Amino acid sequence: MLLPGGPGRPPPLNLTHQVPPWQEEYKGRVNLHVFEDWCGGAVGHLRRNLHFPLFPHTRTTVKKLAVSPKWKNYGLRMFGFIHPVKDGDVQFSVASDDNSEFWLSPNESPAGAQLVAFVGKTGSEWTAPGEFTKFSSQVSKPKRLMASRRYYFELLHKQDDRGSDHVEVGWRAFLPGLKFEVIGSAHVSLYTDESALKMDQVAHVPQSPASHVGGRLPQEEPRADMLRPDPRDTFFLTPRVQPSSLENVLEPCAYAPTYVVKDFPIARYQGLQFVYLSFVYPNDHTRLTHMETENKCFYRESPLYLERFGFYKYMKMDKEEGEEDEEQVQRRAFLFLNPDDFLDEEGEGEMLDGLEPTQAPPAQSSPPPGPPAAPTEAAAAAAPSPPAPPRQAPPQTPRRSRALSWAARASRPRPLFLGRAPPPRPSAGRPPAKVYVTRVRPGPRVSPRALAPLSPRSPPWPPFPGLFLRPRPPSRVQLRPPPRPPQARGRSARGSRAAAPRPQAGAQATRGSAPGLATPTADSNSSSEIRAVTSFLSWSQVSRPGDGAAEDGAEAEEEDDDDDDDDDGAPADAADAAADDSQAAAGPTRGRWREDAIDWQRTFSVGAVDFELLRSDWNDLRCNVSGNLQLPEAEAVDVVAQYMERLHARRGGRYALLRIVNVEKRRDSARGSRFLLELELQERGGGRLRLSEYVFLRLPGARVGDEDADADADGRSPEPAPAAAPTRPDGRPELCRPLRLAWRQDVTVHFIVPVKNQARWVAQFLADMAALHAHTGDAHFSVILVDFESDDMDVEQALRAARLPRYQYLRRTGNFERSAGLQAGVDAVQDPSSIVFLCDLHIHFPHNILDAIRKHCVEGRLAFAPVVMRLACGSSPRDPHGYWEVNGFGLFGIYKSDFDRVGGMNTDEFREQWGGEDWELLDRVLQAGLEVERLRLRNFYHHYHSRRGMWGAQRGARSGAGSRDP
Repeated sequence: MLLPGGPGRPPPLNLTHQVPPWQEEYKGRVNLHVFEDWCGGAVGHLRRNLHFPLFPHTRTTVKKLAVSPKWKNYGLRMFGFIHPVKDGDVQFSVASDDNSEFWLSPNESPAGAQLVAFVGKTGSEWTAPGEFTKFSSQVSKPKRLMASRRYYFELLHKQDDRGSDHVEVGWRAFLPGLKFEVIGSAHVSLYTDESALKMDQVAHVPQSPASHVGGRLPQEEPRADMLRPDPRDTFFLTPRVQPSSLENVLEPCAYAPTYVVKDFPIARYQGLQFVYLSFVYPNDHTRLTHMETENKCFYRESPLYLERFGFYKYMKMDKEEGEEDEEQVQRRAFLFLNPDDFLDEEGEGEMLDGLEPTQAPPAQSSPPPGPPAAPTEAAAAAAPSPPAPPRQAPPQTPRRSRALSWAARASRPRPLFLGRAPPPRPSAGRPPAKVYVTRVRPGPRVSPRALAPLSPRSPPWPPFPGLFLRPRPPSRVQLRPPPRPPQARGRSARGSRAAAPRPQAGAQATRGSAPGLATPTADSNSSSEIRAVTSFLSWSQVSRPGDGAAEDGAEAEEEDDDDDDDDDGAPADAADAAADDSQAAAGPTRGRWREDAIDWQRTFSVGAVDFELLRSDWNDLRCNVSGNLQLPEAEAVDVVAQYMERLHARRGGRYALLRIVNVEKRRDSARGSRFLLELELQERGGGRLRLSEYVFLRLPGARVGDEDADADADGRSPEPAPAAAPTRPDGRPELCRPLRLAWRQDVTVHFIVPVKNQARWVAQFLADMAALHAHTGDAHFSVILVDFESDDMDVEQALRAARLPRYQYLRRTGNFERSAGLQAGVDAVQDPSSIVFLCDLHIHFPHNILDAIRKHCVEGRLAFAPVVMRLACGSSPRDPHGYWEVNGFGLFGIYKSDFDRVGGMNTDEFREQWGGEDWELLDRVLQAGLEVERLRLRNFYHHYHSRRGMWGAQRGARSGAGSRDP
């Protein structure tokens, strides 16, 4: 019996009304079905399992309604009959970790089961063992039972990967003061005896409301864009324009792309580097956007950087009127410290005893703070002292900070994502901002560790300690002079740093600053030879590591650094305790987040960013959530326009274009690009038709360069030599028809699957194939199962019972060998001009899979390796969570003649293991001169499963490529 309904849809409500005969020896035990390797803690998660309720991993029995396997990520279905002790009212209660449901029928029929008690619905609820009264839902209402009858019950339990797993059902007479007792073996019996049944025999399994309730998800917006309807999914049902009527539309031309590596020596598994991706138009939404909360590799940014800063560097904060000198400060303070942020170097002999104010700009809405008092000559030679605080701003002054502007703004700002501010240069038409500069006296400077030499060839300044260490929001730091002079070191700083007066404690965050960042005070870096200078960072743009928000490791690192880096602007708590009068002058330390730093009126500017432009057509093995490459609309429309112009000229306007359904491009920058055009046409006086043809946009002057490029493998050339490369009058490339690059719609596809002791998956696979045949009406495919002596089901009988157009059953002895099984399946195919699809058992196929395989397999030219989405634990095709299997090539379509020509599977080397045989086959396919088409297919999934207990899992995969199940 096959699983009805197929994958992606719950089984129909086929409730069991007819109960199998009951026997007295059934007493003392109940049936238990185990569904392993399924994540989640809610019973609803169990119902979403592909094999629930008919195909469990394990069938067994237990003697009482209390089970604790001490395992994880499983679900239980316990069912049978309850035999009451005597007539009367009985209360039931269920306790479990995690969720559970207890269903009871008013009679022996499973169809009448009703939910009477449960623990939780979301997966987060649980109880301790024997805790029968924690939730009100645990205890049922009184049920009138009779000792002369038996009552069908069903207990469902779901356990995740945490907690002490258990589930138990207790009962008690409905009398005051009585406690619940676990229902023991004296009061239960089996529903039926399953000991002699194989795993594919499921007619006896009861189907009740408990088995199906909640199985259907509510009608809501799909979480994955790939689940939304797309014309590609059903376009194969549209009648196709006969290729014979399109032969003369374009001139024939030779097709020999330069990326084909025929006869090129390829090292083992190096073929992965010679597989290129195709561009697709329109967007097929294969990008897993719903998974990018966990994986942002599509954006090609450092995960640590995104975790700390997000995407603010792509935004340019709008400035208020009067805030015109902070753009460079914003950019530099938000990203990294950089030597370009400092003043130009002064001559070493030049010195200045005091502070020199520059010319002040015109008065703005906020008056500048008053200049600090000039330091005395004695103070310049003694220990460092902080600058005097500025005057208190008037009450009516707008709340904003004063950041030091060490250079005038550039005349034309650069985009923030360049990551580097333009070099300081004077701005015409506006006087420079008023800046106080402290210049150092000549002498042997001892630099702290945090300050790198300010030469152009020096490495950039390191970020503040802990800059990338924490995902939690940054806390505020106060930059202040260290409690003691730093230790002497063997480096000297040659640059000068600008000094800003210390802002007052009441100063507010700048509107243009990054949101949520707190306000530091000024910093004084000093030595025994040099005057202190203040920090050049903006008041609202420095975060403080080590303010209680760091992780333990980060705090320890900062404490270690404190001994040497007390003047780096980020002292730890030990330095806080040693704060001097300068700390008091700056005001008390505020909290790590300040409400007045929030600006609800802050706006920003941003340009359109297309991250697709950062991608290339090489086989990216690093990012497994990005979808197919996107073809620019203008390029796709231009190619379609050229083709339709030629079609109208040849057929006299017989066909009209309705829409562009799909365009695929394989790029060759040396000779031109290959396109697969799929257009919906309206025939004059007829219906809608489907055009699906390969065309070649050959570059002007491109030459094949290979005398045998247009010959078959055996040296024969069935078509005449093409004319010279077509060119347009304007010199642009023109479309042509590539020779021997036409796909066949009626070719037979053979799905070859080796199996062993996988009854539930074999039943599901056959149900999928039967559903594919019923939905498409396509009879040009067959299923070839290579069985390695399965003893959990009769595979051959299952094939006969399946409604398939054709099938073959091959039986092999010995241990499971994937390579040998696939080779045996291919050898059973008689027609060399048919396609063999090397397949896996745990695949969910979209309805257009046959069409996709045929379109991308061309005899002597193309092989097809579609990318499958590997579902995560607890995920299903209706709610897909997972990633694209960008490394796997185990699902492979190729013409049998080409498969035989490359030598078939490597059965000598890959005998006792699997993993790597697909990469080794790929190497030989590429060396034979074939292209390998690599596309992500919509709704093409690999179901989650573990290898525990599977064929030869104990032996493991010893291939150099690692163990990879396709």
